[in-house]
Amino acid sequence: MTKKATLARNPRQVRYSPAKGPSVVWKLLAAFAVGAILAGGVVLAATRPSPVDQIRAEDAARDKTQIKELTELARATRDRLAPVLEGLAKAMPAEATAGPAAVTAADVENWRKAATAAVDGFADPPSGMTATNVARASLTSAVRQLATTVDTYAEFQKLSGDDAARTLELAVRQRTDAVFTWSVGATALDALNVDAGYGHQHIFLQSDGDGALTPDAEPEGVHHS
Repeated sequence: MTKKATLARNPRQVRYSPAKGPSVVWKLLAAFAVGAILAGGVVLAATRPSPVDQIRAEDAARDKTQIKELTELARATRDRLAPVLEGLAKAMPAEATAGPAAVTAADVENWRKAATAAVDGFADPPSGMTATNVARASLTSAVRQLATTVDTYAEFQKLSGDDAARTLELAVRQRTDAVFTWSVGATALDALNVDAGYGHQHIFLQSDGDGALTPDAEPEGVHHS
């Protein structure tokens, strides 16, 4: 009897183990993620303002706020000092033909209180841009000079003869300097408001033709670019 030949089988089974390294798909995904991160960083760096630009923008915004606040302070101060200037104009008239009005000690005391309040309003100024600081300094100097004018006039009332005449002349010069100095600050403040987009703001003190600067003819609030 003929025996059939049989194929020998390998007792060992072939097993397939997963690859130890990342697959091609995972490699592509990882490369894409890295590229996206790098590209996003480049775009962010290109669109984000530099520290210098950010500081400049913050300074500009702060200066715009300070200009508005200084304008409000200047307007309130002008209104507060209006009775003082009106009283001094009557007590020390610019026209030689006009005789001085009678001024009481109570009048002078009211002037002094108003002038002192004006000086206090400009105390402890904030630090700002150069142009704003210059305008503020001019207005501050003006109110101090006007307060000194009131003090000088009070001394004049205590004197007589040549001493009184010289003291009164000094008070007149001090008032003139105060009004002129204020007009310089008011002119600078007007320009600041235009540049800041608020339009013209004319905040000038009463002047008796003593050489002080005067506002332009543009209506308040008008802004020409």
